Amino acid sequence: MPLFRKLATLAGAAEAARRYAKKNPDKAARFVDQAAQFVDKQTKGRYSGQIDGAARKVKDAAGAGRPGQGRQADGYPGGYGTDRGRRPGS
Repeated sequence: MPLFRKLATLAGAAEAARRYAKKNPDKAARFVDQAAQFVDKQTKGRYSGQIDGAARKVKDAAGAGRPGQGRQADGYPGGYGTDRGRRPGS
């Protein structure tokens, strides 16, 4: 049972982090960059590509990092569900 409690605590912390990142995407992106720099320094640059890729995926998932990314006013990520990509007259 102690393992289940640890997992439940971890899941709660992950959900809190997700909510924070959605509300504060700029700050979340900055924290992700700081963490990536720390890990890159600790590994002496051996895994720079993997660290950069993971940081980019985290920022994309949180809708942070790039202006114009994330959820649009219509509630769909990156503008999905809008009229973009439809053929004229359809």
